[in-house]
Amino acid sequence: MYKVMALDVGTKRIGIALSDFLLMIANGHSYIDRNPEAAAIEKIKKIAAENHVGKIVVGVPYNMDGTQGFQAQDCIDFANKIEGYEILFEDERLTSETAEENLKNRHVQYTKEKGLVDMESACVILEQYLSTRKD
Repeated sequence: MYKVMALDVGTKRIGIALSDFLLMIANGHSYIDRNPEAAAIEKIKKIAAENHVGKIVVGVPYNMDGTQGFQAQDCIDFANKIEGYEILFEDERLTSETAEENLKNRHVQYTKEKGLVDMESACVILEQYLSTRKD
């Protein structure tokens, strides 16, 4: 049995979410600084190992027309540096807006701690993946 990890990779921070072992529930785990990048990758691998992660789902912010812009390529390039795990990509268009709405509905003050939005975005990415997975 394994868990699935989701990453919301931004230019400053990376939001992290983990599934349960039944692959039904997404839970926010943490957020980390992206830089230095090598340290961020090591932290991700450490969290993955400690939590029995088998797959990592990375959100890719495609343009609204479905094309791949600079930010999408940046996320893919970052994800490809994470070795030792199966890496999957999930379309993450509009996840930040959904994450902010989710936090507002739970009355969470996130404006002073933007990392909470990144972590919640990772949850949204993971929920999308879990609801549509075919394995």
